[in-house]
Amino acid sequence: MFKRKDKLDLIILIPVIIFAIISILTINSASTYISKSMGNLVLKQSIWYLVGSLFVLVILHFKNNYLYRHAYVLYIICCFLLFLLLFFGTPINNSKCWFTIPGIGSFQPSEFMKISLMLVLAVMINNFRSIYDSPSIKEEAFFIFKTLLIVLLPSMLTFLQPDTGAVIMYLVIYFGMMFTSGIRLRWFIICIVIGLILIGSIMGMYFLNSDLFINLFGTNLFYRLDRIFNWKNGSGLQLENALAAIGSAGLFGHGYNETPIYFPESGTDFIFAVYASNFGFIGALFLIGLILYFDIKIIRLVGKKTTVTDKYVLVGIISCLVFQQIQNIGMTIGLLPITGITLPFISYGGSSLLSYMLMIGIILNSSRDSNHNYKYKFS
Repeated sequence: MFKRKDKLDLIILIPVIIFAIISILTINSASTYISKSMGNLVLKQSIWYLVGSLFVLVILHFKNNYLYRHAYVLYIICCFLLFLLLFFGTPINNSKCWFTIPGIGSFQPSEFMKISLMLVLAVMINNFRSIYDSPSIKEEAFFIFKTLLIVLLPSMLTFLQPDTGAVIMYLVIYFGMMFTSGIRLRWFIICIVIGLILIGSIMGMYFLNSDLFINLFGTNLFYRLDRIFNWKNGSGLQLENALAAIGSAGLFGHGYNETPIYFPESGTDFIFAVYASNFGFIGALFLIGLILYFDIKIIRLVGKKTTVTDKYVLVGIISCLVFQQIQNIGMTIGLLPITGITLPFISYGGSSLLSYMLMIGIILNSSRDSNHNYKYKFS
């Protein structure tokens, strides 16, 4: 263990506290259109925030170094849980993404898989950079191959559930962390070219021979692509009603708890529409400004005296959060396809909220780590 010279950056908790208030208030407003069978979501979200706060304290006690030493153990546990989902997961909306825990609720392993991926990749990148100052192309290629295997295993398990949104998040985390790892730019160009060829081939089959596409990939993937492409014409109850609620809100909104129109998933995927309809353009600007402030605090922390491994984890966290924020708000206002990705810290969800609070614990630990390069033996 190394000495900690810096104090905790507790200012990072201020936006989190405001997020919690906004989340609970907005979920309460959305509850008008949420089925009563889901229970009291306001109470549940409040409890999740309290439990998440305990998670933060636990992470602060064990320190990030403890997480790095056990990163592979956490990764294996998460992969095993994703595998079990295929057999014992509770089907919801034709997806087996959750375990049902009697008396508690549902548990979504993919949310915690994101964190275990960040930890493992950060350790692998740090060890690679500490061994090779100027790696050869062959050494980089083998390193990339190993990291791809780490990402592809949970990606395949998650895709089979199916949960495309989580797979996208894994890839965003991977490319964000690898881009800052110092490997040659040519590898990203190669990945982009290969990705475009694969996507082009799949899209060509989707548009030109849908029967062959369904035979090869199944109806689930066909439905998901169909949903994405239908976004372009602005059709769909969710998007149309969300745009109507936001567009009619004006500068100051319809007023708290005065959501004027129904749309599905108002407490989760489309919670920004509920908030914007209640508090209007000014309220939306406030929330977006708060999100920007929060993100900038994390980005600035990357350049401070943190360990090299912490820097890579912070890059993974900011990649994850920024993508989710842009995607969720973008799909709510019709600028991006609807993918089912929630708004961090605001949308209802126990597993997702607990994973974000774990990230807060890691961020707080990073704010007080001294600038040391640490090599971990198990990678």
